[in-house]
Order: sequence, then structure tokens, then C-alpha cells
Amino acid sequence: MASSGFQADVTALQKVLASRHLTYQHQHNKQMSCPAMAQLLSNTLYYKRFFPYYSFNVIGGLDSEGKGCVFTHDVVGSYERVGYSSQGSGSTLITFFLHNQLKSPSPLLLPAQDVVTPLSENEAIHLVKTCFASATERDIYTGDKLEIMILNSQGIRREEMELRKD
Repeated sequence: MASSGFQADVTALQKVLASRHLTYQHQHNKQMSCPAMAQLLSNTLYYKRFFPYYSFNVIGGLDSEGKGCVFTHDVVGSYERVGYSSQGSGSTLITFFLHNQLKSPSPLLLPAQDVVTPLSENEAIHLVKTCFASATERDIYTGDKLEIMILNSQGIRREEMELRKD
């Protein structure tokens, strides 16, 4: 889960979700699936809608079929499964770049095409690094370091990239 917003609310929300995930693991003797975690986050945010956690969240993982899934959430718990997402101060810059690079030309084309252009792992990592490097040049609130979590059949790998510090 990646979050942006008020850091104290983000930390509190992550603690609540970690606690509920641990309870789930003890009751069911298995990890919670990504779609189930997305639903749990949605329920948690909706429960606090009158005094919300000021956090904007993206959950990524693998679904039951072993395919990648990304869920984007707003402050009050509305969410949707998308091909890609960005949140935070640089998201307006990053989202348009991702649309340009990944979206099919028109959703009205027949026969229906995949919504997202397929990329190799290296191409995807390079695209993410390019997006954030570009956003950092134009948005002073985008962080000093990029942390990329790569999920594949071999497991989870983490890469870091230093961004412009000013």
C-alpha cells in the first residue's frame, strides 16, 4: 500500500490495517488477498467518513489468478480497480504522462483492446523512474527518494532511486 496525505493519518490508518490483517491471518491461517485488502481499506475509510483519515491510497498486488492488480482509493473509501494509478502532489503530472504512455488510443475501438499497454518488467521500472524524475523537476513537494516495489513470480524486490533534493 502506498499512501499520501497527512502523515499522522497515514500512519494511524496503516496501524489499523496491519492489526486487522494480523487478526485475519490468525483466524484464517493465510494471507489476505489484494482484492480483500482493498475492500478492507474501503470499509475502514468509509467507517471514518465523517472524521476521515486524510490519506489517498493505492494498493497493488496479485489477484487470485496471479495477475497484477491495482486499486486506487479516495478519502471516504470509494475505490476502483485500475491498470495504474498515482497519488500525491505529483500525481497530476505523473498521471497524464502514464495516460500518454500506457492508454490505448480509444476505449471505443472494436474489438476491445487491453486498457493498458503491456510492458516488460524493465520497461515498467524505467517508465516509473522517468515519471518521478520528471515530476520532481516540476513539483517541489514530490519526495527526495523513490522506492519501487516489484512483485513477480520470484517474489518481491525493492529498488530505490534518489530524486532531486531541494
